[in-house]
Amino acid sequence: MHILNDQKTAELRRLIDGAQNIIVVCHRNPDGDALGSSLALARYLESSGKEATVVVPDAYPDFLMWLPGTHNIVRFDKHPEKAAMMLKICDLIFCLDFNNLSRLGDGMQQAVEASKAPRILIDHHLSPDIEADVTISVPEACSTSILVFQTIELLGDSDKIDRTAATCLYCGMMTDTGAFTYNSNDPAVYEVIAKLIAKGINKDKIYRNVNWVFSVSRMRLWGHILQNFIITGDGKATYFTISKKDMQRFNFIKGDAEGLVNMPLQIKGVKLSVSLREDTEKENLVWVSLRSVDDFPCNEMAARFFNGGGHLNASGGRLHCSLKEAEEITRKAIDAML
Repeated sequence: MHILNDQKTAELRRLIDGAQNIIVVCHRNPDGDALGSSLALARYLESSGKEATVVVPDAYPDFLMWLPGTHNIVRFDKHPEKAAMMLKICDLIFCLDFNNLSRLGDGMQQAVEASKAPRILIDHHLSPDIEADVTISVPEACSTSILVFQTIELLGDSDKIDRTAATCLYCGMMTDTGAFTYNSNDPAVYEVIAKLIAKGINKDKIYRNVNWVFSVSRMRLWGHILQNFIITGDGKATYFTISKKDMQRFNFIKGDAEGLVNMPLQIKGVKLSVSLREDTEKENLVWVSLRSVDDFPCNEMAARFFNGGGHLNASGGRLHCSLKEAEEITRKAIDAML
């Protein structure tokens, strides 16, 4: 996979070499790939003698707090003035795992836009719309984490990827492919995995740290949802709702619904699974997650019906309506797409 030509590689090297204070940012509601790629890149930059800080818009799931370096992350929602000042005075900004600055949320988007620092974009989502001095956009890549690894390799610095950075990168690749069950047929994915294992990572422990650390309440929430999800579209599609009432009943914390949308895809004949979750704070805001198998286009469905986008088999969006209205929209979308 060719991600950078010689000219871009030279410009990237020039920007990194000319910067001392570097900020790495990722999207709102950071997932494993956003966090893993950001922490790994910051670790690499530090090994190159730079001051590097990861700034995220808001909270990330509890099951990612074990990742090395999370204690140094600055959350914009908790420290907006500090984070805005850091973005103002930095020498360089890396934008990781998002294709539009709107995915940072209003306050952080304005702070990044106001900064005079050069920007570097590394992302694997479709249609990048961020002004950057260097853009590394590869939609067919399994994750942003693999792009960070390949970028560091192209810079000739693979020896600066230590076990800590490799752990973060593997976590990002693993979580963005459902433990390598989708969007992971490229042989390059496994070549990179082999190189990360050679750095000393424990891939089995990384899997357990992400997937075997949940509460009894979370398990009961999953049981409740799996007992009540809807099968439709002649058995080819499913959807379920997670209401505020459900979240209160099962002591919901951020990350408790992560991966739940994949479960109905285990049913024979099901090609699409949709999750509808009420926002915990705002009224009439429903977060939508879509997962599919084979060639069913989640990204097209997300764009047409849910104000979103993403990848062929994994996408997301949001609806500004009640949960009941969101169900109606979902049923219409399923009928239209199937």
